[in-house]
Amino acid sequence: MRLAIFADIHANRQAFAACLDAARAHGAERLICLGDIVGYGADPEWAVDTVMGLVDDGAVAVIGNHDHAISTPSETMNAEAQMAIEWTRGRLSVAQRRFLAELPLTRREDDRLYVHSEASHPARWHYVRGTSDAARSLEATDAHVTFCGHIHRPALYSMSAAAKMTSFTPTNDVPVQLLGGRRWLAVLGSVGQPRDGNPAASFVMLDTVSREITYCRVPYDVEAAADRIRANGLPPWLADRLLIGR
Repeated sequence: MRLAIFADIHANRQAFAACLDAARAHGAERLICLGDIVGYGADPEWAVDTVMGLVDDGAVAVIGNHDHAISTPSETMNAEAQMAIEWTRGRLSVAQRRFLAELPLTRREDDRLYVHSEASHPARWHYVRGTSDAARSLEATDAHVTFCGHIHRPALYSMSAAAKMTSFTPTNDVPVQLLGGRRWLAVLGSVGQPRDGNPAASFVMLDTVSREITYCRVPYDVEAAADRIRANGLPPWLADRLLIGR
């Protein structure tokens, strides 16, 4: 089966629509969402409705910290993120807020684990910034491959049977085989707010038979997404950063 895996949509309609189109063009048979459906961007209603529809059709979704913050006012963030959350909270319907609140922290399928942040303490929203963080996550699960997002920068880590770590930044559109004998942590880039210097939206394809993972980048109408943020009175930096991928 070919899986398309998305993280950190952040209410960016233009980016997520482009990624969905690209995933279907790549032959995606099942869709996975690793959370942060909302936050930062200007189209939370559309983003939540879209993921709700995908889940109804068999997709998998887990909760992210921005999704969690919608129903948890005690979850605090930096000032700009907090402004976006409060604005988003007022836009979503009761059903949409309930959907976000009821998403699980993790989901296990076969030899794969899906989580927004990392596997050792999913509810603490730790970032995977390097090999020590990746090792902590890998040691917390026996899954062959764990998929996470949260940091908005793509990376791929593995741990050998002797606990030796490897890490690298994957090359776009170049498949990598997730070899047996090692356990893997695939950190996705962001659909809706990349922070690796490349403004193109990011997602991952996985072939569960060949065990090949491919990191994909999708150009989209960044200016339109930025204009939507400005038009809704959200902090200008949330729009400006889309243009530079930071």
